[in-house]
Amino acid sequence: VEFSANGGIPGIAGFTTFAFGLFLLTFWNSQPGSEALVLIAAGMISYFSVNPYLLQLVDWRIFMIEEAEALLHSSKSMNKLLKTNLTVLLILIISSIQFGIMQAVIDTLSGVDMYFAILFDNASLMLAPICLGLYTNLSLQAVQILGAFPFLMMIFFSTTFSPGAGVDGLKNLRYLFSRYYLFCMTPSVDIMMEGCPESNNLLYLILSSLLIVFIFLTVIGGMALRSKLQKKKHSESKRQSMMTMEYAELQVELFGEKALKKLKHIGSNVDLKSLENSVRSKSMEDDGTSSDEPVTVSDETV
Repeated sequence: VEFSANGGIPGIAGFTTFAFGLFLLTFWNSQPGSEALVLIAAGMISYFSVNPYLLQLVDWRIFMIEEAEALLHSSKSMNKLLKTNLTVLLILIISSIQFGIMQAVIDTLSGVDMYFAILFDNASLMLAPICLGLYTNLSLQAVQILGAFPFLMMIFFSTTFSPGAGVDGLKNLRYLFSRYYLFCMTPSVDIMMEGCPESNNLLYLILSSLLIVFIFLTVIGGMALRSKLQKKKHSESKRQSMMTMEYAELQVELFGEKALKKLKHIGSNVDLKSLENSVRSKSMEDDGTSSDEPVTVSDETV
C-alpha cells in the first residue's frame, strides 16, 4: 500500500532524486571552506523531501483509527508502531543519500561520526511531526504548526547561521540543538562556533536530537497521570455520594428490597436494618390496605 500511487513513497522517491540530482550538479567540485553551505543546503533538501510524508501522517492516523474500529481484529497501537518504523527507515535512507551525495561534491565531510551526526541532526527536525501526527489527536493544522517549531527554533537559537551572535544568556540555548554540535564537527566553521565541547561531541548531539522525544513522552505521561487521578477522584466522589441516606432511600423507593442487597454490596454505612424494616412494614401496610378496601356493588349487579 505504501508503494502505491496514494502511498506517498513513490512521490518522495521522485522528488528526492530530482532535488539531490540538482544539488549534485550545482554543488559539484565545492572547495574546502564551503562545508557549512554544503551541509545546510543538503540538510534542507532532506527535510523538504521527507516533510510531505510527515504531513500525511495525520490523515493516515484518522483513516486507520476508523478502519480499526470497523475491523475489530485490527490493532491501532501495532499499526502506529509499524508506521513509525517505516517513517524512521525513510529518514535513515534519505539521510544516507544526503551523506553519499555530500561525499561526491566535497571530500572534507567524511567519516562515521559525520554520518551519524547528519542522521541524528535530520531526525531532530523530523521526530516532532511523527510524535504529534501519530500519537496525538491534533488536527493537521496544529501538527503543521507545532511540528515546524524545532526547525524554526533551530534557526533562531542554535547560532549556526551566525556563529557567536546573540544576546548573552539567551544564546546559551544553543546547547539544546543538535545543529550546534554538528557545526562544531564541521571543518572551517568549528573554529567560529563558541563554546564547543572538547570531547563527547557526538554524544551531546545524539542526546540533544532526542530532546523532542523526551519532552513529548514527559507531557504525554503527565497528561495520562492527570487523567487517571481525575477518574479516581470522580469515582471516589461518586462512591461517597452513594453512601448517603438520601441515596439509600431513593434506591429503596425505586427498587425495594433489591436495593438493600446492592447497598450492602457497596458497603453503604447507612442503617440498612432500619431501611429493611421500613420496606417490610410498608409492604405489609400496602397488603392490608388492599385487603380492607370495601367492595362496591353497582345497581346493575343487584
